[in-house]
Order: sequence, then C-alpha cells, then structure tokens
Amino acid sequence: NGIPTIMWISGIFFTQAMLTGAMQNFARKYTKPIDTIQFDFQFMKKGAVEKKSPKPSDGIYINGLFLEAAQWDNDKMELAESSPKVLFYDTPVIWLKPCEIKDLSKFSHYACPVYRTSERHGMLSTTGHSTNFVMFLKVPTSLDSGHWVKRGVAMITQLDD
Repeated sequence: NGIPTIMWISGIFFTQAMLTGAMQNFARKYTKPIDTIQFDFQFMKKGAVEKKSPKPSDGIYINGLFLEAAQWDNDKMELAESSPKVLFYDTPVIWLKPCEIKDLSKFSHYACPVYRTSERHGMLSTTGHSTNFVMFLKVPTSLDSGHWVKRGVAMITQLDD
C-alpha cells in the first residue's frame, strides 16, 4: 500500500537514511540546496493523526519514541516532570517538517537527544554516524533546557525489556 502515513521510527534499521531521504525529497521538490535544510518539529495532539489520515505535504509523521526521565503533557503540549517510579513514556506522533534554516520556528525548547538504545553511547561507524545517536529533537518546554539536562531527559527508539 505504499509508504505509511506514520513511520514507526523504531522499526527503521538505518534511521539516518530515512531522515536524509525526507530532507532530500523536500530539497528536490523546492529546488533548495540540502545543506540549507533542517527539520522543524511539531508534536501532534492525541488522535490528530492516525493511520488513515492523509500524509503531510512535506516531511513525515513519526511515532515509536519513548521519553526517559520526563513525560509529555498532552494538555499543555510540552515536556513535564515524570511521575514517581515511571521510567519511560510514549511520545505522541511527531511531524518532522523539513524547511530552510532561516524558516525554522522559534519557541522555548529542549534539544532532546534521540538514541536507538538506552545505553546512550555508540561508536562511529564507517559512514561517520554514531551507531546509537539518531538526532536532536526540539521539544517544547516552558522551563529552561538546563532543567531537563540535569534530569538526563532523552528519547529512545527501543526499550530494554
């Protein structure tokens, strides 16, 4: 049935290739140099995007990420403190919107690292990419980003258990 509306990012073996492909599609569509393109991020309200929803005109919807050391507040649409004894939370669907760097939206955010595993370290592969780090994702927050750094907030694509 073609490319799914929502990409399950945890199921992609070489995540960087998928992300680069999404940026290349945008760059070719609008004849822009790819080195001037970056992702903007929009966290979608619960139920706003489903499997049968239309695909975005640019970029991709992703799901399958887990927040560690924080949770997502669906009402305020921002990061929130985690509940006691809860280690991981599902994230909502996230729209990765390629755009020119000069057009990136400006909002209070935490540059959240995304890793494949909870180990949070990897080795550089022959392609120059880390075997574990995926990217930084701008997550809306009303608190200073240092607050989340001190808590070690990160996203991972797969849980250990």
